Amino acid sequence: MPFAAENLLPWLAVIALVLVTVLTRSFFLLPHGEPRLPGWLRQGLRHAPVAALLAMVVPEIFLNQGHLPSDWRDARLAAVAAALLYHWARRGDVTGTILTGTATLLVLRLGLGWA
Repeated sequence: MPFAAENLLPWLAVIALVLVTVLTRSFFLLPHGEPRLPGWLRQGLRHAPVAALLAMVVPEIFLNQGHLPSDWRDARLAAVAAALLYHWARRGDVTGTILTGTATLLVLRLGLGWA
């Protein structure tokens, strides 16, 4: 089989894609020490996980097919209230807060038939 440039081009493309992928995914491993970030950026990044979680959870809680809940017997609202009360009483217990909200939601939906 004779050597042809058209046989080489797909392999060059694959090798280039592998190199780009490896470099971009391992870029954080290249520095020998922790990168120096300004204080304001470090402080802001501390809140990024909470902000991402809230961005996913809040619309699910307060919107029902794009509308605010119209019935006060919405189990989601009661579960949020129970979780907030637990969190307020026991600062820093994130696992207990999640379990309280989940248990309240399950009891109201499965046990009492709330929406």
